[in-house]
Amino acid sequence: MFREKEELGKAAAKQAAKAIRRAIDDRGLARIIAATGASQFDFLEALTATTGIDWQKVELFHLDEYIGLPMNHAASFCKYLQERLIAKTGIIRHHLLNGTDELTELIRRVGDELKAAQIDVAFVGIGENGHLAFNDPPADFETKDAYLIVNLDEACRRQQVGEGWFANLSEVPKRAISMSVRQLLTAKEILAVVPDARKAQAVKACIEGPFSPMAPASILRTHPDTTIFLDGHSASLLSPATLSALAVSG
Repeated sequence: MFREKEELGKAAAKQAAKAIRRAIDDRGLARIIAATGASQFDFLEALTATTGIDWQKVELFHLDEYIGLPMNHAASFCKYLQERLIAKTGIIRHHLLNGTDELTELIRRVGDELKAAQIDVAFVGIGENGHLAFNDPPADFETKDAYLIVNLDEACRRQQVGEGWFANLSEVPKRAISMSVRQLLTAKEILAVVPDARKAQAVKACIEGPFSPMAPASILRTHPDTTIFLDGHSASLLSPATLSALAVSG
């Protein structure tokens, strides 16, 4: 746990860079999954500023995207990744989800590429409703499909308005493409970057509550190599016993 989100972002970036370099050293290529959203700002800024990563040897996969939203829309996750990760690093191997494409073919094509080899490290967040990617509660914990078409619940859509991506709820798409929970769990390592007080209730439910599709990110507890990066705000509702088990840094 870190006192502030800036320190959290730097620490997560340091661990991410280590995982990327290790994969490149071992196999000549690092395959990564990147999350988007306001919670990832500090992390991606620190990661893209990190030296010593051969980004030409990194293959990037897209976690989720709104259906029907043009790639040049301010809230498009394709636009987000292009501006905050791809343009800053020069990544040339990337598989973006264009939500205006023919969905069946898009999901098949990118899904086949995703399953072609193991993902070395996945960067994720946890939604205010506990979602993992766009798998809102109750999440599908069973399907092995790489990507799903999902309906976004109102809590998820309100989060997007609250973060400033849309002016009002009516503008937020009601459907999205999301990497499935089971597919995400096949990554060798998962880094969950979760700052800010607005995530505190979801953090408590996913760390201390029952393992349940109603708290989708609770499934991260089943993964053998997941690190959840919290700040003092996102960890504020955790019990003293849980907090005492966390290392405080920053």
